[in-house]
Amino acid sequence: MKLELGGRITRWRQAGADRRAANAAANLDRQPPFPGRWVSAISLIGGPSLIMAGTLLRSPFYYFVPYQLTAYTQHPALITAAYACFASGFVLLWPAVMTLAQRIAATSPLWGIWGGCLVIVGLFTRTFQFGTDHLAFHLTDALGLQTMLTGIDGYYVAWRDTVWHPFRSMSGPAFFGWVVLAVGAYRSGALGLGRSIALGLMSALALGTLKGTEPQSFVAVGGLCLAFIPLGIALLRGGPAPTRRAWIWVAVLIGVHVLMTGFGPRG
Repeated sequence: MKLELGGRITRWRQAGADRRAANAAANLDRQPPFPGRWVSAISLIGGPSLIMAGTLLRSPFYYFVPYQLTAYTQHPALITAAYACFASGFVLLWPAVMTLAQRIAATSPLWGIWGGCLVIVGLFTRTFQFGTDHLAFHLTDALGLQTMLTGIDGYYVAWRDTVWHPFRSMSGPAFFGWVVLAVGAYRSGALGLGRSIALGLMSALALGTLKGTEPQSFVAVGGLCLAFIPLGIALLRGGPAPTRRAWIWVAVLIGVHVLMTGFGPRG
């Protein structure tokens, strides 16, 4: 019995090693065609890092809505930075998801397509929710804490009773898309079992207006970091450094962005 079980484990491990080897061979010298190696690497490293920063910054405050608004009235700069990091991390994450989906698709096309599409749809859904967070904080400045607490309660009731809305119907991918992507990453050999499970833990991250850091938030975001950041580092090491011309264009684009932000039209 023990010999049979040991043989099964050995065959299972060998099958996993074969899948990873096949996927590595399929992706050998195959850089992300879009958005490119450097953007993908920055996304794989920066997206999870920003999300973890936001998770840590708002962790001292209870996650439920009234406590988040109260924390904002007491620590506006800290809470604004926390939510901005969290939102920016998810916006930055789409190239990372696309890159992993392309690696999965090299050996398991359907898993790569479905996993990548579902997770990216989920990213849009979370971005919609971050917009309501931003509005709630600014209305708190204008209307006061008690008024906004009543207003958010009314918003949740209205959202619950909404028969159909595109972002309400797309809440499912925000959770289950990560599971599909994780299963695809394992079955294709793009990630090993441990990092695939870590990636799937992102399905535990809460979704909704003014949802702060919960205990499982660290598990979910920590899993994302474990799955994505090593892949980003590998991409950075897997090719030449940017040319001087590329650095010049980066500097020009950053300069234009700063000028437009500082002196462009407002309101």
